[in-house]
Amino acid sequence: MKRLLASASFSVCVAMACTLDAIDFTGKTCEDARDCPPPYVCVAARPGEGRTCEVLGLPGVPDGGDAGPVPTWCEDIQPILAASCVSSCHGADASNSGVTSFRLDYYAPEDGGIPGAHAMAARIQARAYVFQDMPPPGSPVPMPTAQERERIARWAREGAPLCADGGL
Repeated sequence: MKRLLASASFSVCVAMACTLDAIDFTGKTCEDARDCPPPYVCVAARPGEGRTCEVLGLPGVPDGGDAGPVPTWCEDIQPILAASCVSSCHGADASNSGVTSFRLDYYAPEDGGIPGAHAMAARIQARAYVFQDMPPPGSPVPMPTAQERERIARWAREGAPLCADGGL
């Protein structure tokens, strides 16, 4: 009888463990944010592996403190990027970076042109907050503070809103 109960208890434990497992999307190949369920973000975080789904913070610990209103491009992010990213790298003048595939001096192109900050939000978050390799060390532009980097990350996580009033 004891063996039967022990065997039944073991079977129940195994069955319960199987039903409690969650699918781990970490490292799953992705092309854009729609390929990764929350709290995963599609980023190029693993050298040589292209874009993958990653959790960019510690479980249960909000990245950058989520108190207060969600940062917006108009009030919060544009001034940070103007000071630290645009001057001669990611604006109309890209002479110091040579990167012309996107621009950070506007939110979105008016005529379907070169992608702006909205389209690049996940990449901005990865480079400014996760890796903190932008702007590059030794750059003559001011480095964002830790609070500014956290504000950028929260803006990207919350859908990269344009303005508090939702206007364009």
